[in-house]
Amino acid sequence: MNCDRFTNRTEGRGRRLFTGSGLRTWTLVACVLVTAGVGVALAAENFPPPEFTTGYQFPKTTEPGARDASLSLVDAAVLLTALSLAAYFALRRRSRRELAILSVFCLLYLGFYRHGCVCAVGSFQNVALAVADPGYVLPVVVGAFFVLPLLFALFFGRVFCSAVCPLGQAQEVVLLRAVKVPRWVDQALGVLPFLYLGVAVLYAALGSAFVVCRYDPFVLFFRLGGNLEMLIFGVAVLLLATVVGRPYCRFLCPYGALLRLIAPFARWRVRTTPTECVNCHLCADACPYGAIQPPNVTDARIGRLEGRSRLAWLVAAFPLILAAGGFLGWQSAPVLAKLDPTISLANRVWLEEHGRVKGKTEASEAFATQGTPSADLYREAAKIRKRFDGGSLLLGVWVGLVIVLRMISLSVRRRREAYQVDPGACVACGRCFSACPVGRSVIAEAEGASISALTPGEEGR
Repeated sequence: MNCDRFTNRTEGRGRRLFTGSGLRTWTLVACVLVTAGVGVALAAENFPPPEFTTGYQFPKTTEPGARDASLSLVDAAVLLTALSLAAYFALRRRSRRELAILSVFCLLYLGFYRHGCVCAVGSFQNVALAVADPGYVLPVVVGAFFVLPLLFALFFGRVFCSAVCPLGQAQEVVLLRAVKVPRWVDQALGVLPFLYLGVAVLYAALGSAFVVCRYDPFVLFFRLGGNLEMLIFGVAVLLLATVVGRPYCRFLCPYGALLRLIAPFARWRVRTTPTECVNCHLCADACPYGAIQPPNVTDARIGRLEGRSRLAWLVAAFPLILAAGGFLGWQSAPVLAKLDPTISLANRVWLEEHGRVKGKTEASEAFATQGTPSADLYREAAKIRKRFDGGSLLLGVWVGLVIVLRMISLSVRRRREAYQVDPGACVACGRCFSACPVGRSVIAEAEGASISALTPGEEGR
């Protein structure tokens, strides 16, 4: 974002948002909401569990319990306040220090205190289920966690990623010395979040599983408990995050894929320099996420000629790639369906009834105690399996579409005379702010002008 109060073309609108009495009111409301959120969230439990005299002990749970409606609204208010402050700190103040303070608060509150739930990253699964199943009512707070970061991304870029998302901040705090990921590796792995998004929507829409929540690498740390396999996965991601900037956010996060699609349309967003870029390359060196693109004046013409030929082939092959993706997706339906609990249980019961396996699992034993005929289970599994055929076909088409669009984006070459921020890849972390010498001089001049205004007459002494 332009350091000197946005760019010249957007300066008027930007100042109407973040200056004068409106700015003071904005900040005051944000502080009040944060204080109220913390105070209410730390209130004592209203309904303590009953006490038993038989020595019964409650089992430990790995998932947070139901949240009171009023406290859930507090969570939504905290999210809205944090998003507003992140936009202000990143776009108006251009302050990495203030973003870091906000990120610590969000990590402690949304991460460790709220145990990562409700989480905007997994909220799209609830939305997918609500769209596919009319009997499922989407909670208002979950809908707010889904919509608010997207709305802010539409106006201010990925400020949710900058300091609000607890998953992103967990990786941000452990980054020690970032290693530059090769451009071609970054482009190839950047497809994975969109593929993960399609898989997660498939399972959520069919009511099979919320895979993003199940395989969240950091939720075990937030809840201080979980299975060993996910603990190993989480530790591995954090270790990788010490040398690779936000690997989960860049190469897996499905909600980040949605933000990446919306952020390029933002009216106000992070820019490399407050005024004119001097092409010093310092901002690109400071960015650990490869989000700052260098000038390409010399090779832009050659790149455009090569890109046009590649683009023509892609347009011609577009229907064929979609058809191939749909066919492969339909073929993969039996494998994808195995994760559904009903189909998994039906397979296990069938194996037990035919003597293919010995013993019972907890699920099959619980089913046996219900007295439900296994034929009913098989019929229900067959219905779900049929829905997987259609859903997997659509998933395959989605995969083909993602691959084609990514190749098209690589074929289109735009002329850049200075360093520019890729709005889709930029997480508005503020690491490049202090690296820009033009930005430092603008801030120094502004601070000097403020001191002179407060102490008139000092210059003549």
